Amino acid sequence: MEIKIVGLACDHAGFPLKQFVIQYLEKKGYPYKDYGTYSDQSVDYPDFAHPLAEGIESGEVYPGIGICGSGEGMAITLNKHQGVRAGLAWCKEIAHLIRQHNDANVLVMPGRFIDNKTAEIIMDEFFTASFEGGRHERRVKKIAIQK
Repeated sequence: MEIKIVGLACDHAGFPLKQFVIQYLEKKGYPYKDYGTYSDQSVDYPDFAHPLAEGIESGEVYPGIGICGSGEGMAITLNKHQGVRAGLAWCKEIAHLIRQHNDANVLVMPGRFIDNKTAEIIMDEFFTASFEGGRHERRVKKIAIQK
């Protein structure tokens, strides 16, 4: 995966893990843009997921990482955007498959259910896995709603 600027978004439940993700990105030398939130004060995940999705769609950032408590709210919100393919991963095998089969451009992690070491393994896999194309490309092209 060619990394441009990694876009980050989280809610309060994802904030602690996002702090670790920032350390990881800095250690790897990956530039990032943080769309918030910036504390563990209660917030609404869509307020941060939508700006990340818009950053992906505009090309300002690629790829993205979204984090909330379960990961589900962030993934659901991100995937409302036509140019986003957000995949929820809680282990390295899922991280690999969302890239290989779905060409995911946003990794979503469940902040309340994985530890930092697991997140590191997931990010390593997400950033190094490649889209396989072939039969998967045909399927990915059918995801966007055609009007």
